Amino acid sequence: MRILLIEDDRATADYIAKGLQEIGHVVQVARTGRDGMLLAAGEAWDVIVTDRMLPGPDGLTILRTLRASSITTPVLVLTALGEVERRVEGLDAGADDYLAKPFAFSELRARIAALARRPAPATDPVLLQVGDIELDLLKRVVRRNGQPVELLPTEMRLLEFMLRRPDQVLTKTMLLEGVWDLNFDPSTNLVEVHVSRLRRKLSQDGSPAPIQTMRGVGYMLGAPK
Repeated sequence: MRILLIEDDRATADYIAKGLQEIGHVVQVARTGRDGMLLAAGEAWDVIVTDRMLPGPDGLTILRTLRASSITTPVLVLTALGEVERRVEGLDAGADDYLAKPFAFSELRARIAALARRPAPATDPVLLQVGDIELDLLKRVVRRNGQPVELLPTEMRLLEFMLRRPDQVLTKTMLLEGVWDLNFDPSTNLVEVHVSRLRRKLSQDGSPAPIQTMRGVGYMLGAPK
């Protein structure tokens, strides 16, 4: 099995790599987030194991970048942060499994083996559609009721993020992280401005855009009932 290990702590990286190599795996170690991201995106791996806290892009940024690029390699996140909220954050970013430090090597080995046995995910759709709004992911074309809608790149990413999560409440924090890769800033109106623009462009035929404002919570895109 080809395993990419992204870990900046030399002792931890050496310990994991040595143990995995002893049981027959090929292990490539990256010691920075930048090197890890380049290797993860540039080569084929059976499993990626990454620390969460890294110099350069951290583990969650690497995860989001891979998933945004439709790279579905199973990813196991290692972290000293074991709280439930932290684990949920990692899973939401695209992690397949989460293991808190310190851990037994036997558990790490078993979790990697379990990830490798998982069936490959279904092919990502080339067309996203909710109601009469559709987005062709290959041609990057948006249509509503069959009519083209011209969107700027950021508006396109915002719409894609919403179309992939129909009838789901999307908080401002989720949108900032998922579309702009920004941490939550309560003072910014970036989300509000772009949602307003997206609504206006989707409503160009006179029909209101099906983007609901969930007051005090966020937004939700859903087909008319």
